[in-house]
Amino acid sequence: MSRFPNRRWLVIPSSKTGSIDFNEVHETSADTLRYSIDGSQTFVKYEVNEYTASFTQSYYDTDTDKEVTETIPAGVYGRPSIYSNEYTEYNHADILTLLATDAWTSNVEPTGSE
Repeated sequence: MSRFPNRRWLVIPSSKTGSIDFNEVHETSADTLRYSIDGSQTFVKYEVNEYTASFTQSYYDTDTDKEVTETIPAGVYGRPSIYSNEYTEYNHADILTLLATDAWTSNVEPTGSE
């Protein structure tokens, strides 16, 4: 079982960082994003709720003073407004695999002072 079953990561072009609503993701600004080694990509992380079946819920509406019943369709909820099918969304295991690649992690050993 994943450590973060409801968390998703969305890899986007770095040129799209101005379109991120940072109130919808875990990062706080473009300065807190991690970028690929070549700087062309970054990602945001966020929480989703995934429902595999539709369900009905009821609640009391204080404005109308009535009980309201609504059907919630099956689907994934909580994705940020920057979400698009043209970008790849990852789960925890898959983002760890991606971030271990040469595109995201440098194999250059840091040099120490001699």
